[in-house]
Amino acid sequence: MVSSEKPLKGKVALITGGSRGIGRAITLKLAGEGADVIINFFRKKSTAESTAQEARAKGVKAHIIKANVGEPEQIASMFDEIESQFGRLDILVNNAASGVARSALELDDRGWDWTMDINARAFLLCAQRAARLMKDGGKMVSISSLGSRLVLPVYTAVGVSKAALEALTRYLAIELAPRGICVNGIAAGAVETETLKLYTADPNLPKPAWQTTPAGRIIQPEDVADLVAFLCSEQSDMIRGQIIVIDGGVSLTPLSPAPKNSQGE
Repeated sequence: MVSSEKPLKGKVALITGGSRGIGRAITLKLAGEGADVIINFFRKKSTAESTAQEARAKGVKAHIIKANVGEPEQIASMFDEIESQFGRLDILVNNAASGVARSALELDDRGWDWTMDINARAFLLCAQRAARLMKDGGKMVSISSLGSRLVLPVYTAVGVSKAALEALTRYLAIELAPRGICVNGIAAGAVETETLKLYTADPNLPKPAWQTTPAGRIIQPEDVADLVAFLCSEQSDMIRGQIIVIDGGVSLTPLSPAPKNSQGE
């Protein structure tokens, strides 16, 4: 007999950058699995409230919190509010990300610091506070990208910050394991969102690298959300400190056709 119980019923989940794009898909997926969701946003309250309404329609609680996760004081305030409103946390999805689209030689201090603070340091600060609220164990998932290991045009700052994020994921996985907290990451290929346009405007980028995959289609936000939901479930308990690639097979294939030899073969 198959149980109708939702696997995440009764859990409380924080999704940073959870109001749009991949974050929105994750929020709605976890809500659909029964989790009460806390939606962190930075700019558009209307978008966050719209996502919250969609989550509530699934029969769960949804709470929105405005905070720039690049600012330690705002992270602290966010977790103070979570502790006051919910008293605990079961799931942390570190999804919020930002960055400047510049080559390494054009990157300045401000762009570097902004990107590293939001994409890497924020996970450390959020994990430190989240661990205190995960009294009965929990799950943490960091959202990375293939740019952590593949060199992509104008992706220097983001790629390096994602590599740091993945290393931090491994360190946290071991340090938090005795507390019953599972920490893993997801390295996604190009996902069809508005943000993708910022990094695919370069005419030198091979179109097959982001327009399609060996699987036959581009990755959707819901594909990433499904994987997050699995990593937040009991079925993933023995997966620790892993960065799971979801890219439709793109990273296994050349980004451009191999050159012909001198005989034209």
